[in-house]
Amino acid sequence: MVKRVGPSNNVPEGIVVCVGGVVLEEGRILLVRQARGHPLEKQWTIPWGLINPGEAPEAAILREIEEEAGVEAEIEGLLGIQNLPDPWEGWIGIVFQCQHVSGIPKPDGEKETDRAGYFFLNEIASLEGEIEVWCKWLARRVLIERKPFISSEPNNPYEPKLAFL
Repeated sequence: MVKRVGPSNNVPEGIVVCVGGVVLEEGRILLVRQARGHPLEKQWTIPWGLINPGEAPEAAILREIEEEAGVEAEIEGLLGIQNLPDPWEGWIGIVFQCQHVSGIPKPDGEKETDRAGYFFLNEIASLEGEIEVWCKWLARRVLIERKPFISSEPNNPYEPKLAFL
């Protein structure tokens, strides 16, 4: 059964899990601007999106980063889990800290994102359009406060499945 959850997505009934990635490159954070028609239209965010059925969260965030910003990244660790507010009530966000591997940021066009780039924290204030409040908070936590992340545990009993413990 599928029911309408959130502003414009048809998703399976029950808890919805999405992923977000704080991607860093030389002291800068990767941000994308949400395209016209998105509930966060013209707001800058970290790359994020829904996990596809059967997809692992770590695979989902690397896919979302590639789709929304055109760059390849690798996961450094888990930053945390966030219960999301309206209009995504009932959704959970899993947030990873990632490191840039290759590529030049470019938006996917008008599908999801219309701008993409790496920014120093002091550049965020001068962006055309606002930065979504939670993403701005995450940027500060990672770039200024240097909050630690949980590294993956490669020697877990379910290896090669990743564990963040």
